[in-house]
Amino acid sequence: MSDEGPRKTILAVDDAPENLDVVKSILVPEYTVMAAINGAMALKIAQARMPDLILLDVMMPEMDGYEVCRQLKSNAETSAIPVIFLTAMDKATDEAKGLELGAVDYVMKPVDPALLRECVRKQLT
Repeated sequence: MSDEGPRKTILAVDDAPENLDVVKSILVPEYTVMAAINGAMALKIAQARMPDLILLDVMMPEMDGYEVCRQLKSNAETSAIPVIFLTAMDKATDEAKGLELGAVDYVMKPVDPALLRECVRKQLT
């Protein structure tokens, strides 16, 4: 990590706490990582804290990641926050849908630590 200003903040959104733990273990050495366990919580945190990046699971109860992304991108306050989908859904149509909604990248679970770090670094530099 460089000493160029404050640490970047990432909001990780997943309904499975173990997945949030994995993301935190990979990214906490370089970034501040906040967590949300559902879409409604993610939207509240995103508006209140304005993270530099959002890592978003697709398959969540009540409000899926696609809807969270749609709402983030339609809100002037949060529309510029880059979104990377983290998901076990591996169909090209799923990836295309996420990118059409405004996501900047799509990372498959189980997450490869080096790949996740590189995708995050690419968006935050």
